Amino acid sequence: MKTSLTELPDSRVRVEAEVPGEDVERGINRAARGLARDMRLPGFRKGKAPPSLIIQRVGREAVLQQALRDSLPEWYEQALISSAVSPVGDPDIEVTSVPESEGEPLGFQFEVGVRPPAELGDYQGLEVGRAGTDVPDDVLERELERLREGLARLEAVERPAAKGDFVLVDFQGTIDGEPFEGGEAHDELVELGGGRLIEGFEKQLEGASAGEARTVEVTFPDDYRAERLAGKEASFEIAVKEVREKVMPDLDDEFAASAGGFDTLDELRDDIREKLREAAGQRIDADFRLAAVDAAVDVSKVEVPAEILNDRATERWQLVERQIAAQGLDPAAYLRMQGKTREEIIEESKPDAEQELKREAVLSAIADAEGIEVSEEEMVEALEHTAEHERTSPEKLLERLRKTGRDSLVREDLRIRKTIDLVAEAAKPIPLAQAEAREQLWTPEKERAEEAESAGIWTPGS
Repeated sequence: MKTSLTELPDSRVRVEAEVPGEDVERGINRAARGLARDMRLPGFRKGKAPPSLIIQRVGREAVLQQALRDSLPEWYEQALISSAVSPVGDPDIEVTSVPESEGEPLGFQFEVGVRPPAELGDYQGLEVGRAGTDVPDDVLERELERLREGLARLEAVERPAAKGDFVLVDFQGTIDGEPFEGGEAHDELVELGGGRLIEGFEKQLEGASAGEARTVEVTFPDDYRAERLAGKEASFEIAVKEVREKVMPDLDDEFAASAGGFDTLDELRDDIREKLREAAGQRIDADFRLAAVDAAVDVSKVEVPAEILNDRATERWQLVERQIAAQGLDPAAYLRMQGKTREEIIEESKPDAEQELKREAVLSAIADAEGIEVSEEEMVEALEHTAEHERTSPEKLLERLRKTGRDSLVREDLRIRKTIDLVAEAAKPIPLAQAEAREQLWTPEKERAEEAESAGIWTPGS
């Protein structure tokens, strides 16, 4: 695909693209086959008529319009790859020329936002706060308590149930005197105070004894996941069969043997401390790398146009919407639970979206300044996991990506990762407390920024 790029003001570009005639024909034939699924032509089973007959029956122009609806997103993606554009937000697409006869190309153009440019500061040797890996005693004790919880046992007791106990019950629920689906259970073990049932249900079982019958009255929340029950008042007839008390094991050598096969409790503590230290170290490394990039952003200049910022904030929310929908939830219901509108969510995400754009701009500029490149070996290594999942070799997968131009996406991702490595390795770690204290220090620049903000004056990044 041929493309040409024109830079526009406010971090936008215009891309003019020409789809080769053979690609247009493939799109038309694909559209004709799609139309054939709903058509029955004499001499052919439904959906089996060849594309040429479909084009003859409905007209080439109509099939071309369907091809545009079907294939334009794919052609747009190819144009992005061909022009090396990383878009921010949705494009404004316009078809500029359509083929008048078979084999002619199709032209279209689009305008879209891109990440803004960065004017780099001195990003080498920045002092960056880094947390220590010492494991506080209270964190260690919480992990021991978690292990104790896992080895706790339930023992039947002859006394009224209290918060923290478990009760074994049968129950039957009704709404307006009628049983409802999901309202009946037998030998259900309920933890009093566990917060797993409708608010008020567990509380009304406190003080109950084995053999006792109770009536529990509750109201389902308005946002209850089973909409048919939302907001409804329900009555449950409960038969308490048993009260059980949670018995925690003692913290001793016997517990150490049960929890991890250790001879002593001290050995178990040492093992937990080391594992927590390793886990903390991985998180601390990730935090330090991000802080190093943010420090490079702080010494650089990046102006993010308002339209680009809004586009990125919208993209972030659209990603959340897709994730929510993939879990079988309604994004609109999620917004109602949050008590916010879509516009409010997008507005609240703008500070994070702005920092995200600035990081990308600075990292890209550093990669260019340092001449960072990605070798063939690095590409192959990066594709090993995906290739194994797809039951192919990384070399074959890379060749497949090259045919569509998508290898450039992998290359750019690796290039930015290498840039992050460079920035992080050049940073000088200092105690996190020292870095945080430094942030609180007064500087003339901070005072000027605060005065401008209070006066309502725009400053870069505001």
